[in-house]
Amino acid sequence: MMLYTLRRSHVNVWVPNIFNFKGGIQVFSGNLIESLGDFSWNTHVFSMHDSSVLKEGKGIKACNHTDPAKTVYYFAGLVPKSIRSWAYGLQVILMAFIQKPDLIISTHLHFSPIAYYLKKFLGIPYWVVAHGLEAWDIKRSSVTNALKYADRILAVSSYTRDRLLAEQRLPHEQICILPNTFDATQFAISPKPNYLLNRYHLQPDQPILLTVARLAEGDRFKGYDQVLKALPQIRQTLPNVHYLIVGKGRDRPRIERLIEELGVQDCVTLTGFVPDEELSDHYNLCDVFAMPSKREGFGIVYLEALACGKPALGGNQDGAVDALCAGKLGALVDPDDIEAIAQSLIHMLQGTYPNPLMYQPEALRQAVIDTYGMEAFQRRLANLLREQGMTP
Repeated sequence: MMLYTLRRSHVNVWVPNIFNFKGGIQVFSGNLIESLGDFSWNTHVFSMHDSSVLKEGKGIKACNHTDPAKTVYYFAGLVPKSIRSWAYGLQVILMAFIQKPDLIISTHLHFSPIAYYLKKFLGIPYWVVAHGLEAWDIKRSSVTNALKYADRILAVSSYTRDRLLAEQRLPHEQICILPNTFDATQFAISPKPNYLLNRYHLQPDQPILLTVARLAEGDRFKGYDQVLKALPQIRQTLPNVHYLIVGKGRDRPRIERLIEELGVQDCVTLTGFVPDEELSDHYNLCDVFAMPSKREGFGIVYLEALACGKPALGGNQDGAVDALCAGKLGALVDPDDIEAIAQSLIHMLQGTYPNPLMYQPEALRQAVIDTYGMEAFQRRLANLLREQGMTP
């Protein structure tokens, strides 16, 4: 792979959005931009769907930027949707011709064909970030071609990397793993909040399971169905167990029907949307965080739960393996095995699961911060940039 010796530190970052929606791509993009700002680089961010930095009064802090003067934003969100993609494409192409950045980083695969042509005609190197579902079974030939010529593909997990290698037949050395990070200051260990116990009519000593996920048809792989199906068996051992599902989406009516079919209406609460300022409290309300997914690119929610000192269960077939460090930080289970899910959750709730770290909240919190905190993310990113010939 060609290395570039660059004299300037000017990076253009292309993102779908940051401020008007919070998902894995948006969180990763925000942390990437913050890190580039901390490196004292000129970072120009091009957002396709945002219309302003200001969002509900949060302003630049929505991405935790420590020095916004180093970061310049361009928005295409006010352009009508029917022509927005064209307007955005013209915008990033025009500014690349004018600015001639040292590096382009696209945090979504679908932008990569534009980066390919800019590299072809202007010689600008580009990186592409691969997260999860958007990287599976890619049909667009322009995207597959652009991936071949990317200087780096940053995969958020070994699962994402391995799927790209298998499906796109890319050189192994072209794909580097840059795991997700999280803001540890937003998540802390604390007792079960009384206001949430009262809101959901729960008792302080009641065993509580929690899943945080969008309730969308395309997100059923998160595994909340499997936990629901395991509840009848769990209740045989822990009759007063309660399961909270935090999130909203169009899949809710189907989930409600499943709950009724299983006869677990009295031990399940669908909380709906929960604001960010209450999210840490919801993690602290539970005894075990459970998301036995099977197609998760990584799963930042695992990190958030661990930072609150909570044992976490994930699937053993996807990015949860990375997030939970192959079982070092949590439990991994076959996401299709209801019996295994039920037994694992029973042991975790009873404190008998064979992983002592689960029951040492402060040590568990420190372990996830050491592994996936912002400092670790920035060290990994800095090493990758040095390999590209850029000095953070």
